[in-house]
Amino acid sequence: MDFRKDFNILQDDYIYFDNAATSQRPAQVTEAMRVFNETANANPLRGLYDWAIAATDAYEEARAQVARFLNAPKAQDIIFTRNTTEAINLVAYSYGLSHVQEGDEIVLSVMEHHSNILPWQMVAREKKARLVYLEPDEEGILQPSEYEGKITEKTKIVAIGHVSNVLGVTNPVKEIVARAHAVGAVALVDGAQAVPHMRVDVRDIDADFYAISGHKMLGPFGIGALYGRTRLLEEMPPFLTGGEMIEYVERETSTYAELPHKFEAGTVNAQGAVGMAAAIKYLEEVGYDTIKEIDHRLTTRLMEGMKKVPHVHIFGSPDPARHNGIVTFTIDDVHPHDISSVLNEDKVCIRAGHHCAQVLMQFLNVNSTARASLYFYNTEEEVDRFLAALAGVRGVMGL
Repeated sequence: MDFRKDFNILQDDYIYFDNAATSQRPAQVTEAMRVFNETANANPLRGLYDWAIAATDAYEEARAQVARFLNAPKAQDIIFTRNTTEAINLVAYSYGLSHVQEGDEIVLSVMEHHSNILPWQMVAREKKARLVYLEPDEEGILQPSEYEGKITEKTKIVAIGHVSNVLGVTNPVKEIVARAHAVGAVALVDGAQAVPHMRVDVRDIDADFYAISGHKMLGPFGIGALYGRTRLLEEMPPFLTGGEMIEYVERETSTYAELPHKFEAGTVNAQGAVGMAAAIKYLEEVGYDTIKEIDHRLTTRLMEGMKKVPHVHIFGSPDPARHNGIVTFTIDDVHPHDISSVLNEDKVCIRAGHHCAQVLMQFLNVNSTARASLYFYNTEEEVDRFLAALAGVRGVMGL
């Protein structure tokens, strides 16, 4: 199937290998948002006229779509947020600050995105708790001895990325969550890099919280979602307060609305939710088996070609199947920013820097890296063009 026809931006001559940062949007997503804007652009949850009712219905159907997508027990367990970052902050502020006490431990991994480190640094600082970091082996894999040894009776929260945005490795989140529960801790999973590439079942993982972003999975910017276990969400105070998240307000006191609305203060991003639902529909039509097959085929071609280019070093596992389309690398004597700039002259788009993962960069003993991240709409011809451009980088730099 020719997926590229659905992505107008891919008709240009540029090669887009920065999908781990943001995926492109198919026409079906932008069309769904256009239809919403032209037929139901009213404030959801508030008006009793036709447009407002249509906007509310579209917003709540999008919530139900996300719930089905993640196999959440019910739609009320899905909180719409701006992105994964806001979802994790919601849990840190609303659950972390009220449940973590002095001397408790919060377990993370060194592979976490800053969005899954900084909120927990705040909680640890405020509550005088301790952060404990899981460290992977030389291939980026978290071994059982690591999480079984570091998740202890002192642990109150475990926050773990499902897929590393640098190494591409899929972490054993089901086993880590089970270990957290065995010691009485709760577990949050950052699923931003996972949902574009694999079917996620929050009930099978048994996650207490699971966070995702729309823009990583063919959807628009500014919309994400948090799945939370009902009993935990019900006891948590709101992260933000204001309009729509209340049931009744008096001069001195207020009563909060039922789930999920107590966590969605202010005018909601209904257009974004509609776009996210359309992205989910598109992903399911493509099928995760197809995505996995293309990921593996393209990543294998990419990594095998890169190994033939002198002075190139790939981080993580030598097995392409472990990378989920993410290949992070360096070139001897060339700064990653220069790698990106040189490749851009050949209309190749990659990421360069610390990838919001400076703790992992320190663990890997590098300051920054370059990253090529593939998706199902990329092609073998693009991989070959990338490899040809990569082979010329050192020459362009006079090396």
